[in-house]
Amino acid sequence: MQSDKLLISVIIPIYNQELFLEESIQSVLKQSYPFVELILVNDGSTDRSLDICIKYSSQYGNVRYIEQVNSGVSVARNRGLQESTGAYVFFLDGDDTIATEFLEEALAIALNNESDFVAIGEDYCFRSRHMMALPTCAMFLKTDFLKKHPDINFPIGIQPCEDGLFSHQLLALTDKVSLYPEGKYHYRQHDFQNHIIINQNTSKVLAQIPQWLSLLKEFYTRNNFYKSHALHLALFIEHEPFELRYIRMPFDDEQRMQLFDLIKVFMHEKVLPNLNTDEKAQLSVPFLYFLESKDLKSFDTFYIDYKRKKTKKFKTQLFLLKFIPLSKFRRSLRKKFSRKFHQL
Repeated sequence: MQSDKLLISVIIPIYNQELFLEESIQSVLKQSYPFVELILVNDGSTDRSLDICIKYSSQYGNVRYIEQVNSGVSVARNRGLQESTGAYVFFLDGDDTIATEFLEEALAIALNNESDFVAIGEDYCFRSRHMMALPTCAMFLKTDFLKKHPDINFPIGIQPCEDGLFSHQLLALTDKVSLYPEGKYHYRQHDFQNHIIINQNTSKVLAQIPQWLSLLKEFYTRNNFYKSHALHLALFIEHEPFELRYIRMPFDDEQRMQLFDLIKVFMHEKVLPNLNTDEKAQLSVPFLYFLESKDLKSFDTFYIDYKRKKTKKFKTQLFLLKFIPLSKFRRSLRKKFSRKFHQL
């Protein structure tokens, strides 16, 4: 298949991003690949974001904007998908940018491998054997694949994890997944990011987790996937509600107890009975210990000791790296050790 006339749709959901939006838009307009439509979905912004959308849509024929009452990022992305006409789709946040060759290279990989899904970025591609979910910045999607599964959308009213739930289901529905580790998505960190604000609201996040589990139950039941995709589901539960929420978020003891029970009940009822011995061995040591713990105290005691030993090992590895003469090899090992340290 030739790429010279295939259209790529880039969808930007926007809410009060006037400080960064023009730079984000410009990074799309400067792409080396010429056939791109840019869909700006203004989710009821109260700043100058709408003015910027109007400005660029009036100046560029391949840019159009959609105005909606503030309804959340999932509704904005779903609306953009409905309006898109490209053969492939990519989602860009309104405060981030992409490298000039980003879309052209992602498309080439998709076409060369006849992929439904291209995973992007070194930080995500290294998990290729255990890829259970991805953020929107790491997804380049074939539109025909999405059309085959019209029931898979960004879940409305859920944030965070809306992108994780979306990608998790899609990854379960295809084995035509390619990797683009060299893809350069420039993620801007600032104090006004939605995920930072949301993750500070522990009560809101905890209240949504039963919705995540309900959506997963419905998906796995509908597709009869509990047995065939048990490891895929187990790794998702390990990563999202356990690692990113239970381990990393500042829940109080009562909240942690609620989440402790939610995760254990779901895993013991829906997942563990379908895992074989080899699959179970692919789960992390902390997660397996968590699943067998009788209470919070026993797990916390274990995890404090586990982190202490892991930190000690990591520091020893960094010290020994100083004696490796080849700087390139040293940097490679440092990255490898750091990545393993930050995993469970």
